[in-house]
Formats: sequence, structure tokens, C-alpha cells
Amino acid sequence: MTKYLIHGGNSLHGTVQISGAKNAAVAIIPAALLVDGACRIENVPQISDVTLILQILRELGADVRVINRTTVEVDCSHIRNRQVPYELARKIRASYYLVGALLSRFGWAEVPLPGGCDLGGRPVDQHIKGFVSMGAEVEVRNGLIYARVPSGARLSGGQVYLDIVSVGATMNIMLAATLAEGQTVIENAAKEPHIVDLANFLNSMGADIRGAGTDVIKIRGVGRLKGGSYSIIPDQIEAGTYMAAVAAAGGEVLVKNVIPKHLDCITAKLVEMGVDVEERDDAILLRRTGALGRVNVKTMPYPGFPTDMQPQIAAVLCTAQGTSVLTEGVWDNRYRYVDEFRRMGAHIQVDGKVAVVEGVDHLTGAPVHACDLRAGAAMIIAGLAAQGVTEIDGIYHIERGYETIVEKLADLGADIQVVSVPDEDNQAQVG
Repeated sequence: MTKYLIHGGNSLHGTVQISGAKNAAVAIIPAALLVDGACRIENVPQISDVTLILQILRELGADVRVINRTTVEVDCSHIRNRQVPYELARKIRASYYLVGALLSRFGWAEVPLPGGCDLGGRPVDQHIKGFVSMGAEVEVRNGLIYARVPSGARLSGGQVYLDIVSVGATMNIMLAATLAEGQTVIENAAKEPHIVDLANFLNSMGADIRGAGTDVIKIRGVGRLKGGSYSIIPDQIEAGTYMAAVAAAGGEVLVKNVIPKHLDCITAKLVEMGVDVEERDDAILLRRTGALGRVNVKTMPYPGFPTDMQPQIAAVLCTAQGTSVLTEGVWDNRYRYVDEFRRMGAHIQVDGKVAVVEGVDHLTGAPVHACDLRAGAAMIIAGLAAQGVTEIDGIYHIERGYETIVEKLADLGADIQVVSVPDEDNQAQVG
């Protein structure tokens, strides 16, 4: 078993390069199933979720070639297998994008219910609503999603109004509609940058998708998509995580390979707390030398403050002066990390979707657990700011979404390393 070991108290200085967006990559790679020919996908992050989704495509019969560290070539022209391996799909939330892609191409899909972080109820009912509106029959049984178009016909365009703003459903319906007959309209669509990125990828291969980034998306189905090249956008949440780390630990860092507009909601809160932020064309310079002030934060769909940044901003607020209020507007179960912060001396009270954070003079290093991807990133931020040693287990969650995070932080002056420790359960069994 491996853990992260952090000796806190070092301010961060230097430059960090942001990788490709996880949430875009895990939808764009399955979208290659719709393409007749080879897709060259660049700026792909080296994270375990990407490794898993590429392995699933290989199991389905795709030709996957790794060109270099950030570039892959995927050719799904000759895929015949449409049954997604259960053990792989259950490890990743984004496996549900395979339903939309396979249903669009073959008119039939059998995909295990997805895994990923436990953030409360994340039903696929809105996805199914979209597929049914296009003529599919869908049922969920025995841990599998079965979807098919009767009589082997193609999906047909439909009108879909999403009952909630759902990123996953918006993207999955886009995938299904790309090769459908006629026009599909998604109303109350999510607007996140990775939705626009998926639409741009599909359009570059010959799709006809308009309105991505607004709450109404129109997809006119086409007969086929052709191969081509595409570069994934930078990761908004990875960038925000390093921004939060600078705010918590202090120092001066240039965050490169970003789209500053995507970070406006995060930047605004850090500036409100007293962090100096300077925007450049494709970079942001952050500087924090003085004390942090309190802020109130409510997570909302884009362009609001992202739910995927809520644990990280909570880590920053633990040592801010005064009392801050966090309100979670997206997920039901996003405060499981609070007990870990309390181990480090944080004062946080949770009531439903509201957390009240009373700033303390300092955090103290302690053994903590990464209960999910973004909570794990928050543990790192807290450890960087704390006095003493922080030991983080469950780091496989963190590696699902952050490329070489230990190396990137070490380059900024953090005292962080990966250590191997005996597996206590195995030791007990041997004993």
C-alpha cells in the first residue's frame, strides 16, 4: 500500500503546467466509438481514469496506440464487441458515456452501472430519459444498463428537457444524438467547459452540434463521422486545486496552460480572501503573503463555483480569519472529508448541505484518508498548510484525476513524497 507523506509549512514557488481536462477526456475518448477512422487525441492527461477508459475500448476491439506521453490514437472502425467488461466499468463513473456512444453507433448497448466517487445519489434517470426520447428501450437490471433501438433501426431525433442540470446526461445525450436520424434538442442543458469541448471534438469529426455552452443544445444527426486530430482543453479543476494550494500554503506560483475565463468563479473567491491574482493569456500568477479572510461559497452548475472545488476551498478556509459558510448546491454527500479535517484541528460544523468553517490559527499534521478524488486533493492542500507531518492513504482516488501531482508539488517546493507501507490487513492474516 502506498501513501502520501507531507511535511507541511513550506510556501510554494515556481511554475506548474496544467494537464488536459479529466472530465473532457473521459467523454471524448468514448466518443471515438462514433468515428469511422482514426482519432488522434492530444493533451490527454496521464491519470488512472483515462487508463481505464482506454482499456475498455481495447477490450471492445478498438485499436489504441499511445503516440507519446500526452497523445493517443484511437481507431474504433472495426469494433464488433458491444459488451463492456464489468470489472473495468465499475471502477469509473464515466463508463456511462459508453451507453450513448454504443447506442448511437450500433443501436444496442450493454454497460455495467458505473463506479467512481460516492457523492450521494447520482441516478442515470436523466440519461435514460434522453435515450427513450430518441426511440430507445432502456432498462436497468442485475447491475447493468440495457439499451436498444427496436428492429435494429437508428435512433431518431427527440426533444429532451432535463429535470435537473446534469453534466453527464447532457454529454451522454449529445453522444447518442450525433448519429441519430433528425434533430435532437436538449433543454436545461449543462454549460460546463468540458461539454463545449466534447461538442467541438465531435464537430471537428463531422458532427452538427450547436449551442454547447448554453442551456439549449441542438444536435442534427449525421450519417458518419470521419477521423481527425483534436487537442483537449486544460483542466479547470486541476488548475483550481493548485490555486487553492498556493492560497493555503502561501508563496507565488505561475499556473500555466489554462483558460483564465474558465477559472473566473474560483479566482473571484480567492481575490475576496486576499490572494493576489494576475491573469495572462494562458496563465494565472498567484501570490499570497498575508492573512486570509473569510468568504461564503455556494457551489452551483457552471458558470457558478464548481462542486469539484468545494473540498479544496474548504481546506483553504480552515485557517482563514473569521467564520466562513459553505453551501453545497449539487451533491448530497460531499462533506465526508470533514472528519479528516477535524483530525488536523479544523473547526467545521455540518448541517445538511451547509458547512460552517471557523478559521483556526493553524492546522496540525495527522494521518488522514482520501475518501474521494477531490477530498483527497483537499487533504493534500491541508497537509501543505499544516504544521508537522500529514500522512494520506486512499491515494488511488487522487490518482484518478491528477497527473503526477507529487512531482508537480515537489517542483514548487513542497515536501511531499510517496511512501510504501505494509498492508495491515495482510500482516494480520500472515500473523
